[in-house]
Amino acid sequence: MIALLCLQLAAASAIPAHGSVYNARQGSTTIRSPRGEDDVVIDGHLDEPQWRRAAVLTGFSLYQPLDGAPTPDSTDVLVWHSATALYVGVRAWEPHGEPRTTVHATLADRDKIAGDDNIQLLLDTFDDKHRAHVFGVNPLGIQGDGIRSEGSGAGGAGGSFTGNGTDLSSDFLYSSSGRLTEFGYEIEMRIPFRSLRYPARRTQRWGINVIRTVQHSGYTETWTPVRRASASFLGQSGTLEGLEDLQRGLVLQFNPEITGRVDGAAGTAAPPAEWSYVGSQDVGGNVKWDVNSSLTLNGTVHPDFSQVEADAAQIAADPRFALFYPEKRPFFIDGLEQFDVAHQLVYTRRISQPIGATKLTGNVAGTDVAVLAAEDSRSASVSGVGRPTFLIARARHDVAGRATLGLVYTERRDGPAENRVLGVDARYLFGGLYFAQFQAVGSQTRSIGDSSTAYAPLWEAVLDRTGRNFGFHYQLTGIGSDFVAASGFVARTGFVKPSIANRFTLYGAPGAVLENFTTRLSVDGTWEYGEFFRAHSVLEDHASSDNSFTFRGGWIVTATPSIQTFAFDPAQYATVAVAGTRDTVPFILPVRLSTANVKAGVFTPQYQHVAASVSYTVGTDVDFSEIDVVRRRDAAANVDWHPSQQLRLSASYQSSALTRERDGVVVATARIPRVKTEYQVSRPVFLRLVAQYESRRRLPLVDYSTGAPIAIGTPGHYVVSSDQRTNGVRVDGLFSYQPAPGTVVFVGYGNSLTEPDALAFRRLRRVSDGFFAKVSWLFRG
Repeated sequence: MIALLCLQLAAASAIPAHGSVYNARQGSTTIRSPRGEDDVVIDGHLDEPQWRRAAVLTGFSLYQPLDGAPTPDSTDVLVWHSATALYVGVRAWEPHGEPRTTVHATLADRDKIAGDDNIQLLLDTFDDKHRAHVFGVNPLGIQGDGIRSEGSGAGGAGGSFTGNGTDLSSDFLYSSSGRLTEFGYEIEMRIPFRSLRYPARRTQRWGINVIRTVQHSGYTETWTPVRRASASFLGQSGTLEGLEDLQRGLVLQFNPEITGRVDGAAGTAAPPAEWSYVGSQDVGGNVKWDVNSSLTLNGTVHPDFSQVEADAAQIAADPRFALFYPEKRPFFIDGLEQFDVAHQLVYTRRISQPIGATKLTGNVAGTDVAVLAAEDSRSASVSGVGRPTFLIARARHDVAGRATLGLVYTERRDGPAENRVLGVDARYLFGGLYFAQFQAVGSQTRSIGDSSTAYAPLWEAVLDRTGRNFGFHYQLTGIGSDFVAASGFVARTGFVKPSIANRFTLYGAPGAVLENFTTRLSVDGTWEYGEFFRAHSVLEDHASSDNSFTFRGGWIVTATPSIQTFAFDPAQYATVAVAGTRDTVPFILPVRLSTANVKAGVFTPQYQHVAASVSYTVGTDVDFSEIDVVRRRDAAANVDWHPSQQLRLSASYQSSALTRERDGVVVATARIPRVKTEYQVSRPVFLRLVAQYESRRRLPLVDYSTGAPIAIGTPGHYVVSSDQRTNGVRVDGLFSYQPAPGTVVFVGYGNSLTEPDALAFRRLRRVSDGFFAKVSWLFRG
């Protein structure tokens, strides 16, 4: 018995307390992952023998608000792998008080961990320094994931818990668990290799970094000492080696889904109109096949492209430009980062109600490739002849880790109407601090009822310096008047715009009240496209100073004064006339108008239970509908309150008021309060209620010089502008069960109401409502 006990003690002592230690502050940033058996339970306890042999990443550095300094706390990240998965463990120490009161952690829905402490693992599986998988986990194991791309120009899905532009569209299948401890918190993660894309070769070499967000201090920390004085964040990652003979197996996913809707509306008969409901059902499905570890083929038939929450309303500061809304539909957001291209030449929301689509994304011979083909429903056709079809292709090739060359092609056909866009782009990093970026695009468009074909260019050149204390961004952009991107989102055409911006940053000493001050001085001008090459006068010019102060504890104060002048392109006002007593008379444009305003904001730190922000804009602006100077008053406020780990309340308010300067009349107002309540019953189950009120009013347009009414139309068909007002309430409720990406149960109800007086909540009248249910489940082989 004594001999047996001695053997057991000897065996236990043979297991080291930990594997190799890689202290990044001491320059040890190339790690080798040990291999172990795939029998670990992901429960937030790093107590299996494999964790004692794991590689240890330590020696974190501050990145925000001050880079390069050692962190005031400690973080150890443990890494090892089996044949089928990468395992990551985290021990995060919190020395500033009781962890249960200083560590921010809530039971949240996926990707909703922006207000929590969190750990983000970045894996650059192609080691190209341009794109990385991001696996985020908060101290309770709640996940937030996506793709981080250097020089991203599109993406599509909004929001980022990282604060660094990570596209959160992608949802990866991985396991995670976390728990608060007496020293801080522990996290355990298992990332299957089948959830990653990586080169199809026996031996892997990946880029790796880890980001820790500490909410109570407002600090962001990184494993490798990432410097701000660099044009590439991912280029400063460490290296992960020791991954050989990885096993993914056949990855084939089938995702059937059933959606039912019942939509209600008032009948068309004379009052009292009867309320009627119309039901619809859709059965569809998605198929996903990983051809190999770097290439994926997706297909869908009769997919459900409904959204479970309406887009938040926006107030257009300049009504001449359309508002952009991010993509939220599941089929499109998978691999959306592969279609990134500057100027939003790919905007998948142009495909409104597709009946089927297929998509190929991945990497072939070192080149990122993405191809999407879709057929839209007949209701989306402008010509009324058939169904619009789309073809979108994007390719990008890395050259020696310092440059990328890209190609994009889009095509939309709708009966006799068609649009094609072909473009090339390049990005080159040099000198450590600089990058240059170029783009040249052409569009070919044939419209309905027009046998001719219009050609137009889009081009751009950018030079950027990303220094620690001094940086600049110089840009020259031109878009022809006839440029059309029917598969993209180009808000304005027919201009050339050079811009110059210089940034200066000062840092306070560690522990100082003012930790960071940044000012960005910018000047730009806008010429009508043809006038620029004829060296004629500028159409618009603008100068501003964007100032940001970061204080100890995470408080941020911003102030941006700006001045601008505007002339006006007669072509944009060809349909505007002044209504006379007998007939219309021409609308005379003013020569030039000048304005000046200031926008200021205050952002609180993320406290244990609450965070808030407020901004206000005051000054003069141009009312582009009347071509007159107005006094602008814009306000915005946001409050996020987490009274418990499960309950989240978010409230926001936007308002805008334009007051005509010459007579003091308030010509336009908009007020949008919005409240969202979420209760996380458990990790997969949550309830949500969203209420949004939208009140807008626009007085009839009048001529700035005569006070006569303005009419819109064409000769013989002018219509005098009228008073326009809307006062609407939208309420949406949702029950959600999402045990894993692709497997969901949604049950929801939405209700729209209107009333004659803004925010009176009297005589509210229901105008529409609807119920919906969706069931989707994921089979994976």
